[in-house]
Amino acid sequence: MARPRKPLLSRERIVDAARALVDAEGLAAVSTRRLAAELGVSGPSLYNHFRTKDQILEAVADSVSAQVDLSMFDTDDARDWRTALHDWAASYRAALTRHPNIVPVLASGPGRRPAGLRLADAVFGAMVDAGWPAAQATSIGALMRYFIMGSALGSFAGGFVDDEAAYDPADYPHLGQAHLLAERQETVDERAFETGLRALLDGLALQYEQVAAGHAAGA
Repeated sequence: MARPRKPLLSRERIVDAARALVDAEGLAAVSTRRLAAELGVSGPSLYNHFRTKDQILEAVADSVSAQVDLSMFDTDDARDWRTALHDWAASYRAALTRHPNIVPVLASGPGRRPAGLRLADAVFGAMVDAGWPAAQATSIGALMRYFIMGSALGSFAGGFVDDEAAYDPADYPHLGQAHLLAERQETVDERAFETGLRALLDGLALQYEQVAAGHAAGA
C-alpha cells in the first residue's frame, strides 16, 4: 500500500481540532482520548507531538495570541503610541471574542508561548520607543492585559435575562429596560469596551504629558 502523501497527524491539526473543541464545548471537553477520536487516530499517536493535555491547551492559547494584529507596532508604521494601543487592544479583544473559552488559559500569562511573548515584547518595545520609562511601559502592558482579558471573561449585557417581569419597578426602579440588554448584547458590550478603552487611553495621555514634561525639565 502506498504511503499517504501527507502525514496523518501534525501539531497544527491537533491544535486546530483542540481549538474547535474548546470553542464548542469548553476546556473541560478536551482530553487526549477525545482529540484522538476527533482526529481519527489512536491516542498514543498524539504523544509524538504533545506529552500532556496541558501542553495542547497551551498551544491552543498561543494560536489565539497569534491572531492578534501587531503591525501597528512596526517601526515603519505611522501610528502614534495611543492609536497603536487602541488598534492593538481592539484586535486582541476580537481574537478573544472569537475564542472566549480559552481566556482562562491566556489569563495565566504568556509563560513560554512564542506568540504570547512576541505580543508582550511588541507592546513593551513600542511604549519604550515612544518615550515611556521602562517601569511605566511594563505597567501599561499589564494594565491593557487586565482590561482586555476582563472584557472577554464575560458579557455584562448577557448577564441580564430577557424577562421584563424579573425587573419589578418597585424593587428596581432604574432597570425598566434591562430585559432588552440580552438581545443587544454585542452592541452593548462593544460600546462598553470602547468607552472604557478611550477613558483608559485618555488617562495614559495625561500621564504621558507629565513624562514628556519631566524629560523637558531634565534636558
